[in-house]
Amino acid sequence: MISKFLSLEWKSFIRSASFGKSLAIKIVMGFFALYFILVFLALGFGLYPILQKTFPDQDPFIVVNGFIFFWFLGDLLLRFFLQKLPVMSVKPLLTIPIKRSSIVHFVLGKSAVSFFNFLPLFAIIPFSIILITKDYQLATVMTWAAAMILLTLINNFLNFIIESFSAETELSFLPIIIFAGTLFGLNYFNIINVSGALSTAMLAIVNNPLLLLILIVILIGLYLFNHKILIKKLYLDHSLKTKIKEVTTSDLGWTKRFGDSAPFMQLDLKLIWRNKRPRSAVFMLVFGLLYGLFFYPQPIYRDMPIMYGFIGVFVTGIFLINFGQFIPAWDSGYYKMLMSQNIKYEQYLKSKYTLMVLSVIIMFVLSIPYVYFGWKILVAHFAAAVYNIGVNSYVIMLGGSFNRKKIDLNQRAAFNFQGTGAVQWLIGIPLLLLPLAIFGLLSHFVSFYAGISALILLGVIGIIFHQKIMRFITNKYLDSKYEMIKAFNQDN
Repeated sequence: MISKFLSLEWKSFIRSASFGKSLAIKIVMGFFALYFILVFLALGFGLYPILQKTFPDQDPFIVVNGFIFFWFLGDLLLRFFLQKLPVMSVKPLLTIPIKRSSIVHFVLGKSAVSFFNFLPLFAIIPFSIILITKDYQLATVMTWAAAMILLTLINNFLNFIIESFSAETELSFLPIIIFAGTLFGLNYFNIINVSGALSTAMLAIVNNPLLLLILIVILIGLYLFNHKILIKKLYLDHSLKTKIKEVTTSDLGWTKRFGDSAPFMQLDLKLIWRNKRPRSAVFMLVFGLLYGLFFYPQPIYRDMPIMYGFIGVFVTGIFLINFGQFIPAWDSGYYKMLMSQNIKYEQYLKSKYTLMVLSVIIMFVLSIPYVYFGWKILVAHFAAAVYNIGVNSYVIMLGGSFNRKKIDLNQRAAFNFQGTGAVQWLIGIPLLLLPLAIFGLLSHFVSFYAGISALILLGVIGIIFHQKIMRFITNKYLDSKYEMIKAFNQDN
């Protein structure tokens, strides 16, 4: 049965409509993986001499065990934000005589061979080799390495349990913050010396390998708990069950002044407010608005006008970037139905454009108080806003014509990379790096106001040729219309 599942996974990968983009992004991620492997290898071989030099009066092996608690917490936090439970398209499997338990075992087993579980080995194994060369007993080192591997797997399954509770709450960060924050707080304020207790436990396991059974029992318990959680959700009608809550409505009458685009704007606004994932784009406005406070109060950045342009583009374009990069994937769940209606595609795109432009104007107005740090900042924000309206809004919409990734609107918002493909990675170059390069080079070699003028000029040109640019973008979407329909019908 496992071989059948593996075969289905492979066919799903190579036959997907987004195979080319998925392959490209996997190659890019492969380079990142290679980088981290080399970093961990260097850490594994260099850790012993580094600790020996830093703590000359202590045994490096004892010191390493004292830091295991912090590694455990850091690994858990990274997993929560970056690691997702491997998924299968299970609904077709539920209609044929395959045990639900077998499906869950395969998914959990697949998670055990995750890159996150292999990466620590590139530090653990070299460090163990160094310990053996330093005349540590082979049995001691092997027991320690086995304990570290078990802790890694425990973190793997503990993460999925925390994620399952996170999915049930609107504040998706809350469970991990409570769990990690409580452990760190108890240790930091010396209420309970968690790091010392874990270090002592590791040394006890090293001295008595039979204690490895405790870690094995914990691992099995976490695995079975995950199995219990998943098997409860493995029903055809599980996705049809919804929370019962009072619904508040609004007629959104103010949108009618936008003419034929008003119905689409109303749909977009309702979509944003009623679904977790797009709603996060609105909450990110607060972060974007406060982004400048990380830099402007610092004296070092006041003498770096190049930062004014970059921060201005980011602050005024935060919604444009977060919402716009997934056009039209936000509508992927009903895209086929939408395209079967007698509507003009140009109106559909115009509503998205209008929404993004309004967000840029609102963010610029809200960022005016930054003038407290200097008039140049206000001028830079204005130039960035004009550039976002006249250039970046078109760039992000043009990038949307290459989107082939479906989005589930009800999935958690925090660090959810569903729908992210090569387009979302590459679009950052013209969105942020291009205006930064234009503004930075001109402000450095000519003058600050030359950079400002260039951004404003490019934005104004885009606004002047709005109709022609929108017709070009509309034609790109129409050319990709049936490819999008095909792609959005698949579970990528």
